[in-house]
Amino acid sequence: MYKILAVDDSPTVLASIRLALERRGYELYTFQRADEALKQLSTKKPDLVITDLNMPGLDGITFIRQVRANSACRFTPIIMLTTESQQAKKEEARKAGATAWITKPFTPDQLEMVLKKLLR
Repeated sequence: MYKILAVDDSPTVLASIRLALERRGYELYTFQRADEALKQLSTKKPDLVITDLNMPGLDGITFIRQVRANSACRFTPIIMLTTESQQAKKEEARKAGATAWITKPFTPDQLEMVLKKLLR
């Protein structure tokens, strides 16, 4: 069973991610604050991370950089799940270490398809 860590300031989006992934057999850890998620990286040891871009406090780009700075997560796939679709933001996220980009709204099938590609 793959462990997924998801961060989004929207409880509705986190609930959608949970609904989409738990019934497909993924173990899910959700956080509304990126700083709380960072504290749990070492203990949860996720196989994949999903993050929003625009969050209060620590934004998604900064969060990705800090995940990548953790030696245990240097090669962990990271999906940016956001309403943003600007190419400049995508490039910034990629340079920070994002592996994939999904624009909200998303479908459960779309999310699972990306997960399957990244978790081979």
